[in-house]
Amino acid sequence: MVDQTTVRAALGVADEFDATTEVERRIDFLADYLERSGAAGYVLGISGGVDSTVAGRLASIACDRLGRSFTAVRLPYGVQRDEVDAAAAVAFIGPTTTVTIDIKPAVDALHAAINTGDVTVELADFVKGNIKARQRMAAQYAVAGRLGSLVVGTDQASEAVMGFFTKYGDGAFDVGPLLGLTKARVLALGRELGAPAHLVEKVPTADLEDLRPALPDEVAYGVTYAEIDAYLVGDEVGERARTAIEDAYRRTAHKRRLPPGP
Repeated sequence: MVDQTTVRAALGVADEFDATTEVERRIDFLADYLERSGAAGYVLGISGGVDSTVAGRLASIACDRLGRSFTAVRLPYGVQRDEVDAAAAVAFIGPTTTVTIDIKPAVDALHAAINTGDVTVELADFVKGNIKARQRMAAQYAVAGRLGSLVVGTDQASEAVMGFFTKYGDGAFDVGPLLGLTKARVLALGRELGAPAHLVEKVPTADLEDLRPALPDEVAYGVTYAEIDAYLVGDEVGERARTAIEDAYRRTAHKRRLPPGP
């Protein structure tokens, strides 16, 4: 059954929220998890968006407290359009080290190998976008493997409910410090941490499709983050928004589950 109460519980969205408390609670969680794991540190791909900026800063602080390393990984596809924002995010996060990996050669080679011309241009471009997301995660795990570190994810409740992530791409990670947070609550953590305002207020985009570069998330959804967040905190939303959110949640259920067996 899919309804507002069930969805909120499944995604772990709390009734109450205080940014100061949540910053400390999530840093403590990251530090404790890292210490118990015995890993050398955390690794995270930094895009220049608010989610990776906030998750990165939380993980960097946790690593500093333990005297362990936080590695920021820059993963442009060729030349990133908002490279200035990505650089600002890295400067704010303060990683121990930064690694840059251009995913374009690997993505283009794989895309060319499977591009048989028997699908529409639009579908081929969508598939290529997912290759980008998966290549970025493969790169992060390669870096983490060499360092003996864990990969941090940026998934949060507002994207999770819509299934707005690539399965085995940005949906794959070892630890998720933003889980259970609405988009508005992620922004609140960003402000509490002192993130640059232009990154906190930046229009969210996955920016994976060549044919629709920098497509805003809300355009892809057909609903706004304000409507999604209202739904997730238990407020009333319009019937159109409720239907869109619950339809997306049903349609993308496979992304939020382990692969089934017999």
